[in-house]
Amino acid sequence: MSFSRRNFLTKSVTGAAVLAGIPAMVSACLPDKKPGKESYEILEKDDIILFQGDSITDAGRNRKNEMLNSNNAFGTGYAYIAASKLLADLPDKKPEIYNRGISGNKVFQLAERWQEDCIDLKPNLLSILIGVNDYWHFRNGNYNGTIEVYENDYARLIKETKEKLPEVKLLICQPFIVKGTSAVDASWIDPFKEYQEAAKRIANQFDAVWVPFQEVFDKAIELAPPVYWTSDGVHPSMAGCQLMAEAWLQAIQ
Repeated sequence: MSFSRRNFLTKSVTGAAVLAGIPAMVSACLPDKKPGKESYEILEKDDIILFQGDSITDAGRNRKNEMLNSNNAFGTGYAYIAASKLLADLPDKKPEIYNRGISGNKVFQLAERWQEDCIDLKPNLLSILIGVNDYWHFRNGNYNGTIEVYENDYARLIKETKEKLPEVKLLICQPFIVKGTSAVDASWIDPFKEYQEAAKRIANQFDAVWVPFQEVFDKAIELAPPVYWTSDGVHPSMAGCQLMAEAWLQAIQ
């Protein structure tokens, strides 16, 4: 066997092993979850699913198209990948899925548009990923909101949502950062951890499903460098979006 062919086969086997390990790696971050078990018992027939958040959820979606289950209404991020998988796996349940993430949003901006972009849609399953802008914009001097503002605003938003939609099932996604990238260095870690802890407290308070994105990215950088998963430490790459979708889907299985 030639060296080049041996090298190709070695790389192929290694690559396959890494790919096969992604679901298991994600599963290790989600207690009691098993990769490949795609029951989605949390979902009922004709459920309305809503993704909410900032640019990570927005992912370049066409905001003029707000139709459910529509390609360019979803952008190119984790929400698109996760929604596509659900639609393919659950034709019998016919889920109706929306993306209402808006780039740059902080919690108070979610609240400003919440009636139209959440309550009026009457979601059965509501997924929220918010927090990185609350810290990043504070850090760069473009926003005066503190960690206390973030937590109080977030808790108030969820409380009001539960009052208006008492049966809604909640997913609170962990805001995440990846250091060693163009925007994020070690000085982010400790202050941003406070935002992550606040989001976790809110998830516990309202009995929401927790999606541990930070733990998943921390595991992922053991397989490939940080910039493979996100160039700036905040916005995921194609690989990072797939990783997030895998974590999100496992969280609701």
